Amino acid sequence: MTQALKVTVVGTGYVGLGTAIMLAYLGHEVVGLDVDQAKVEQLSGGELPIYEPGLDQLLLDSMERVRWTTDYETAIPDADVIFICVGTPPNKDGSPNLKYVAQAARSIAQNLNGKTQVIVNKSTVPVGTGDWVARILEEHAREYHANRYLVVSNPEFLREGTALFDSLYPDRIVLGSDHAEGIERMKTLYAPLLDQSFTPPAYVPRPEGYTRPELVSTALSSAEMIKYAANAFLALKISFANEIAGLCERVGADIGEVARGIGSDARIGPRFLAAGAGWGGSCFGKDTSALISTGLEYGYSMPILQAAIEVNNRQRSLIISKLQMHLHRLKGKRVAVLGMAFKPNTDDLRDAPAHDTIARLGDLGATVVAHDPVAMPRARREWQHLNYHEAASVQDALRGADAVIIATEWDEYRHQDWSAVTGGMRQRLIIDTRNILTTRPEGVTLEQIGRRQMAAQAAPELPEAQFSDGVVVTGIGVKELLGTPSGNLS
Repeated sequence: MTQALKVTVVGTGYVGLGTAIMLAYLGHEVVGLDVDQAKVEQLSGGELPIYEPGLDQLLLDSMERVRWTTDYETAIPDADVIFICVGTPPNKDGSPNLKYVAQAARSIAQNLNGKTQVIVNKSTVPVGTGDWVARILEEHAREYHANRYLVVSNPEFLREGTALFDSLYPDRIVLGSDHAEGIERMKTLYAPLLDQSFTPPAYVPRPEGYTRPELVSTALSSAEMIKYAANAFLALKISFANEIAGLCERVGADIGEVARGIGSDARIGPRFLAAGAGWGGSCFGKDTSALISTGLEYGYSMPILQAAIEVNNRQRSLIISKLQMHLHRLKGKRVAVLGMAFKPNTDDLRDAPAHDTIARLGDLGATVVAHDPVAMPRARREWQHLNYHEAASVQDALRGADAVIIATEWDEYRHQDWSAVTGGMRQRLIIDTRNILTTRPEGVTLEQIGRRQMAAQAAPELPEAQFSDGVVVTGIGVKELLGTPSGNLS
């Protein structure tokens, strides 16, 4: 039986919400704290401020064990474990902005009550932040008690769109601290996950063959480094695939076939080898830049990671180049952009390739019509600086268009009847930046990333391998969630 702990989660963004609701589902008594009163009221009413498949149902199943507040004075003193899950947006130089972490740490310190409490850095923070938070607690606690306020680093590895799966059935749980007591309390907190003793929700079933996650217990600084290193490596892997895709186009090879061939090597693996418009979201770019920035602080250059960023930026320019190759001048042209979120199954728009594409098309004088199954309401709030028109459906977006750009690999686009919906286009040109089309509709010009031009006929049946987290590898290529094992992640 779960030993129920009292938990406070500071910050109700993607990471904080998922953490709070998941811990409540596992049987703990949870308080979600945020300074945004409107968001707290929304959550108290059982409504989520973000889109994440299944999270709304998990909230309903956990309502009796979670409450939401803006009040540090009632949320902090009795907590056994306090999570810091606030944002760490990048500064102009790529370093993470830690002002929200500092504000949260100070407010927590001012409300500690003297009993042993574990303060957990769940936010993605650079190496050394744990020690810095410990000093903030020491300086701002009303009555500081040595060795009673234990700082632990517990980085998250959630992919937006599959965050529930990643939370309940993780590959590993990383706990970093210089205090053994802090690690032990976190083991108690996560016991249902470590033992897989909880009842799986029907809408997120335990995958066949899954046993339990690995517990990785480290020093505080090592845990902080693990998060950055993991995301930077995955970003590097995607950029490598995109760089090879560019060469494939020039020599007549197919990146899907190449990815299948190298991904079959157990040392490499098939995941994160999908060529496309490049990575986006809140994690890969931010965390890679932060790691480079940390290196510069110590006079240590990281040219491989810098190259990964440069390749990713080049992929976004490639989309416009492919469009210009066919349409030449874009001024006065009508272009449909399908997909606004940075990846499917989320409404997160942070660093989405579609944003840069829409902005550049506007600069070049094109009229842009955009569609997304989920993210359009969020874009109305966050993309007011962009000039585009919304479309209620794919067919509406394509009507009268000179070209369509598939920017996000939503299943709705993958399974679209393209022969039908392209009939209303002025010019039947598809720029498939995610390589989701396996056939070329008759009469359509199809541009993909690193792929040979395919004949206008159905593709043959190909062998397929299914992974436990939903990744599929076929002879055409890799159908892949381009999110992070964090989710940016984060």
